[in-house]
Amino acid sequence: MTIFKVILSPLLDKSSRLLEVAYKIFVSDYKCKRYKSHLIYQIGTIGISSLTIVLLTAFFIGIVFTLQVAKELNELHSTNLVGSILTLTFLRELCPVLTAVIVTGRIGSAFTADIATMKVTEQLDVLHVLNTHPIHYLIMPRICACVLMMPVLNIFSLATSIASGIITASSLCSISPTIFLASSSISFIGLCLSSVKALVFGFLLSLISCAWGLHTTFGTKSVGASTTSSVVTSLLTIFIVDFVLSYIMFHS
Repeated sequence: MTIFKVILSPLLDKSSRLLEVAYKIFVSDYKCKRYKSHLIYQIGTIGISSLTIVLLTAFFIGIVFTLQVAKELNELHSTNLVGSILTLTFLRELCPVLTAVIVTGRIGSAFTADIATMKVTEQLDVLHVLNTHPIHYLIMPRICACVLMMPVLNIFSLATSIASGIITASSLCSISPTIFLASSSISFIGLCLSSVKALVFGFLLSLISCAWGLHTTFGTKSVGASTTSSVVTSLLTIFIVDFVLSYIMFHS
């Protein structure tokens, strides 16, 4: 019983934090126009500053996967399937998940650290004194920006992965771009489902990051602990939710 209590107690505590912040978000009367400048700033922070690393990651992941898949299919004399396998893999799994992982490490950790620092230095109390709700001023612009930008980053990641796959297949594996594109399996519905995945990941990682920062206890050491915990929790949540969404969307 003691072991289960040690394991379950932190999980229940974290779940209660998340549900509390989610409840406040959904029941709050958010004035979008009032905090429009904050929303635009967060969109720029998440989208523009993350675009380079997302594209670089997608480019090299496309190269690596193309090399591995093309090699195996070449031995099976099935190189005409390279485009289909790679595009489906990029579309359904790799691009949304890797984009979410990158944004979690770069943006989610920053969300937690920023809000946790404000909590430790009592800046959140100042917001209350100024009649400004922290949920409206700090949390909602970050979550909205993350939800809006994740599908966009996912599309850029997908395009880059496919482009690097075509280049690699043509230059290193002697597979014509025509063959690659002819067997590709990208559809509008698949693109929409991939964007839905990215949107859900964006909501979850931003919600977790902000909730962990908002519930940071006093003390400078707790800022680092909250940031580490939020990143780990976000990544685990993304992988678990990815399985659930993949089963629902693509299981026949």
